[in-house]
Formats: sequence, structure tokens, C-alpha cells
Amino acid sequence: MFEGLKHYMPRGIYGRAALILLLPVVTLQLVVSVVFIQRHFQGVTEQLSEDAARDLSYALTQVEAAPNVGRALEIRLNPADSVPAVDFRRWYDLTGLTVMRTLYQELPGLERLRLPDDRRVEMWVNDGQQVWAVVISRERVSASNPHQLLVNMVFFGILMTVIAYLYLRNQLRPITRLARAAEAFGRGRVEPYSPGGAVEVRAAGHAFLDMRARIERHIEQRTMMLSGISHDLRTPLTRLRLGLSLIEDADREPLERDVDEMQRLIDAFLEFARGDFEAGPPEATDPVALVETVVADAARAGNAVTLKEVDTSETVSLPALVKLRPASIRRALENLIANAVRYGTRCEVSVRVTEKSVRLRVEDDGPGIPADSRADAIRPFVRLDPARNQDRGSGVGLGLAIAADITRGHGGMLRLGESDDLGGLRVDIVIARLAPGVKVPVPCARQTKCLRQCLRSCRNRPQAGPRRKEQQRHASNYSSDHQTSGCHSIQSP
Repeated sequence: MFEGLKHYMPRGIYGRAALILLLPVVTLQLVVSVVFIQRHFQGVTEQLSEDAARDLSYALTQVEAAPNVGRALEIRLNPADSVPAVDFRRWYDLTGLTVMRTLYQELPGLERLRLPDDRRVEMWVNDGQQVWAVVISRERVSASNPHQLLVNMVFFGILMTVIAYLYLRNQLRPITRLARAAEAFGRGRVEPYSPGGAVEVRAAGHAFLDMRARIERHIEQRTMMLSGISHDLRTPLTRLRLGLSLIEDADREPLERDVDEMQRLIDAFLEFARGDFEAGPPEATDPVALVETVVADAARAGNAVTLKEVDTSETVSLPALVKLRPASIRRALENLIANAVRYGTRCEVSVRVTEKSVRLRVEDDGPGIPADSRADAIRPFVRLDPARNQDRGSGVGLGLAIAADITRGHGGMLRLGESDDLGGLRVDIVIARLAPGVKVPVPCARQTKCLRQCLRSCRNRPQAGPRRKEQQRHASNYSSDHQTSGCHSIQSP
């Protein structure tokens, strides 16, 4: 039974709270109305009708002896010329049912009864000698103004419901604020939040802030570790290059390839550790123009990359500007295109812009990735040897991880599938087009500070000879790139 009711229940907390509030109030109103009206008003109407029937019986017995008895009892008695064929009562006159039933029981000679309005009651009574047309006031046979109780109940019920809803909304508002902050943090945004409301809600809010702080500290430690290790490895690589330059060509070339491979690995580590910290603040960007530029640059580099399709909704005006970090999206697309041309022979890129989202799709004709391995493919440092041809190129398993991290930083998602046209891997970057006033996620200031501390430590760490000069040169270049990128941050509460 309860499983069936779930489909009809409101999904939001405000809707469910309103239902919990209104259901007992409406039920109470109905029960009170039915019980009070049926018991109280019906009983009062029966007593009044019985009294009116007794007065009328007495007037009929005394009408010949005392012709003015009807006037004294406020009853009009006139000989009837004719008797109506049927009784009459308005369909919404509920108390009229009780009046008619009581009068027929108390007046044996009652032949017809009409209730044309709320002011009078018309009866035709046979006293055994003739038929009398009797008219009495409606107030003598039924309770007056029964609707006043209903009006008062409805008015005060609505008033109390509105007041209770206002108080209930104030109690639910901290819960919705906590839900928005948690959802924003899950999408990569850091929104200001301070716990409020009841004690339990405050406890949940403080637990959320502690959890967010622990996650940020974990990201700081990971970033500092990878950045520090990658920077420190550049110095011995430079010494190796200097040493290899003194070796003959026949022995030097394979060793130089190994050094170049190590350099690519270090660059990949730095790129993954850097994440979106150097991407700058989000700005209004034309995704179509951005994709066209990336595809043109990849084709100019000699890769078999083509722009397959640009699909925009009829209701979307061009150019369809979206709040993005162009440098980050460009880096994600370049990683996906590099993977596509590495494991396949050609790559196709498409763009689809609607009112609610933007979809960037990269497809290749390579071997693809099995469905049961796609979740592992976007994890850092994971290489799927059976699925992707390792002879086509080298990597450390960070291409899809970087693209997925950038997509999550924009509040979107990275989806892997099978290309319908090329038969290889299909990668979709889906990003929601945020409504006006919604902030796009930007890197946390604490994480940016972590990178700067790492650079400062690398720049100021005392080293001797050429190693110190090499280290300072790399730190100086990294710092200048970081400053020119326009990095922006939001302070964590």
C-alpha cells in the first residue's frame, strides 16, 4: 500500500511538510463539521420543528373558538383552495430534510410541505374538516445561520495553516541551505555556508563543514606532494641530459628517449596536480568557436581530426555563450583528441548546445573500452592494456582522469560509450548551462595557496651548484605562468 502512495507523494521537503501540515487540519475540519452539524444542528432543528408542530396543532384546534390564536402564535392560517401535487425543497437545503421528516411525523394531517426559501415554510394541513394553508417563519423550524460555523472554521483554519507554514518554512530553510551547499561542493563549487536552525540541523551543518575541510586538506596534500616530487625530478633529469651530451650518438639516442619519456611523465603529473588552479575564473565562452579552434590546431599539427557536427537548438540564439574556463576545456579536449588519434586512425568532434546543457563529443575508430572497464578508465594512473593499444603511444593513465576532473569542476559529467559511426570510443563532456545568478565553481583559495607554497619552497630551498639554478628557473617559470593565467578563488567559510 505504501509503495503505491510513494508515486503520489511530493518529492520536495516543502511539499511534504505542507502535506503533513494540511492533512490533519483538513481531516479535523471535516470531522468537526460532520459531527457538529449532524449532531448539534440536526438536534436543534428537530426540537424546533417539534415545537412548531405542537403550536400548529394547538392553533388548528382553537381556530374556531379563538380566530386570533394564529396571529398570537405567529402562524398564518387560511383555508386552502388547492393543494400542490408534490413537496418542494432546494437540493442544497440540508436542514430541510430534517424539517420535513419531523413535521410529517408530528403532524398526522400534513398533506404537503414546501420550503421555497430561507424565510418561510408553507404547509397544507387537513384537520378532518377542511384543508388549511399554513405559513410560518423558517427560523421557527431550523437553526439559523448554520453557515457561520463553516465560514469561521474555514477562515481560522486557513489562517492558522498559513501561520504554521511560515514557522515551518523558517525551520526547513537551514536544511535546504545545507542541501544546496552539499550539492554545490559535490559539483566542485565552494559556497559560503554557516550552520543554523535546530540543534540537530546545526550538528549536521558542522559535520558537513568538517568533512569539507578534511577533503580540502586531502587535496592540498595530494597537490603539494605531486607538485613537489615532479619539480624535484626535473633537476636530475637536467643533469642526465648534460651527461648524455658527452656520450657518442649510438649510445646516447636510446637513453635520451628514456629521459624524454620521464619528462612526459613528470609533465603529466604536474598537469594532473595543477587541475583547474591555473585556468582562471569562468567567463562567457562560445563553445562552438572554442571547439573549432581546438580542432583546427589539432589538424594543423598533422592529426586526422575533423569537426563532425554543430547542433544548436532552435530556441538558442548564436553565439550560444556559456560560463566556462576556456583553458581548462581546451586542455580536456586536447587530452581526449590526443587519446583518440593515439589509439585510432581518425577522430571526429561534435558540439550540441541546448537551452539546458552543452555536450562536447569526441569519437575515434580505435579498439574502444569495454563497458565493464569504463568506470576504471577515468581513474588516475589506470591504463587498460587489453582495451587500448599500448604500442600506439605512451602515457600514465591521466588523460581521461584530467578530462573528468575538469568536467566535474564545471559541474558536469564525463560519459564513456561506443561510437555508433566509427565503432571506437565515444567520450561526452556534458555541462549544464547555469541559470542567471548561479556561480560557476572556481578553485578554492586554500588549494591555490598550497601551490604557491610549493613554488616558494622549491624556489627558496637551499641547493648547491647547477641544481639550485635549475630549480629556481623551473619555479620561476611556473610562478610566472600561474600569475598570468588570472587565477581566481573563493574563500572557504
